[in-house]
Amino acid sequence: MARHETILQKKTTGLLIIDIQQRINAVMKYRTRVVDNVVKLIKGFQILNVPIFITEQYRKGLGPTEKLILENLNQPNIVEKNNFSCCAAMPLMDQLRHNDIQQIVICGIETHVCVMQTSLDFLAEGFQVHLVLDAVSSRKKLDHEMAIDRLVQAGVIPTTIESVLFELMVQAGTSEFKQISQLIK
Repeated sequence: MARHETILQKKTTGLLIIDIQQRINAVMKYRTRVVDNVVKLIKGFQILNVPIFITEQYRKGLGPTEKLILENLNQPNIVEKNNFSCCAAMPLMDQLRHNDIQQIVICGIETHVCVMQTSLDFLAEGFQVHLVLDAVSSRKKLDHEMAIDRLVQAGVIPTTIESVLFELMVQAGTSEFKQISQLIK
């Protein structure tokens, strides 16, 4: 069966969690929803055995990643960065290349800064970028909405946590399906 090129494939997909750190997340518009949905993504990606990558922006100033996120990651390999775009973090880019990642699922904060610059740079690097709309946020609604509009116009694929997980799962009736169905209830 032929599949559309934008459907996520387990063997070439990775999840990137961008900068969901305690001090900055405290002022995000959709902070609780983002953390809850990122935890669902983490659990789903772990069930499906798809790689997860995580960054922190200037940890000294913005603090560590939210505790609930860290508690759900198995041995997190956090890449620290100072550039807004994650693509400038060579350790991250090396990890993505090593894992043959071609489709990147992005969640995190802030939509109009690090998430946007990272997404645009990934497009420039030849990656297919999927932005999880129910797992990104900014401080201000207008910044958040304008960034999403700009990213979609640039070629980023808008999606949701359920869409991502069901695309990667491919079929019902498996043990993965049962676990993920419980997760997203």
